[in-house]
Amino acid sequence: MAEEKFTRCPGCSTIFRVIPQQLALRAGQVRCGHCQTVFDGVASLVSLAPQLREAREEPEYDEIAQGPPTVTLRSAHALQLAPDDADQRVEPAIDEPFGTSGTSQVLNAEQAYAARFSWQEKRERKTVLTWFYATAIPLLMLLFAAQALFHFRDAIAAHWPTAKPLLIRMCAVADCKVRPLQDVEHLSIEASDLQADPADKGLLTLSAMIRNRAPYSVAYPHIELTLTDTQDQIVVRRAIVPSEYLSGAVDTESGVPGNSELAVKLFIDASATTQAGYQVYLFYP
Repeated sequence: MAEEKFTRCPGCSTIFRVIPQQLALRAGQVRCGHCQTVFDGVASLVSLAPQLREAREEPEYDEIAQGPPTVTLRSAHALQLAPDDADQRVEPAIDEPFGTSGTSQVLNAEQAYAARFSWQEKRERKTVLTWFYATAIPLLMLLFAAQALFHFRDAIAAHWPTAKPLLIRMCAVADCKVRPLQDVEHLSIEASDLQADPADKGLLTLSAMIRNRAPYSVAYPHIELTLTDTQDQIVVRRAIVPSEYLSGAVDTESGVPGNSELAVKLFIDASATTQAGYQVYLFYP
């Protein structure tokens, strides 16, 4: 049977029965099963056998005087082996008997306090985000609607005439204008004629009938006149702007009224060219 020895916990003065094999497993490092203090079991060995003191000038140090072994004696099963990271746990284990419970309560209180404010902070952040989205989304929708009104104001005024006064007021603030649509697909040349003026050699008279088939006003188009020779080759080509074929009394920004026709008569000086045919084409620049 292995020889029993006794070691004392420096944290709570509890004495444990130990055997050499138990102390050799962690180089003597053990942990108290009562207060969890990690200590050197070899260095803390004590003897429970009665000892005779010799008369000396100074009394011999008595290890038994550190605590009552008859009350605190425990078996070796109550003494645990120290973990591998015992050095890191020594300091917390020693401090534990001096107020572990109070420290734990303080930490728990602080954690609860922090958790409460963390929850409140999350709720406040959620409230702020909700308010932000509730405000930002309508503003973005209004901004998008304003941009759509600005960019498509001509089409909106053409298809919904009742909105035109509102668009005009908007343009008064945004420094823009509401103009007729440039819708060449609804314009066509119903008839055209190019004749030489008998009274003035080299002067040509262009007559054309432009029809707007749309139910709304369409911007006055540009007229492209091309003169060709007998081989149908281009002699000269010229673009005629609305101000050149309209009279001075007509507002060039009013447009061709819906479902109406516009008669065009234009005099052209062709004295420097010789032509045999022509072509007329409507377009917007």
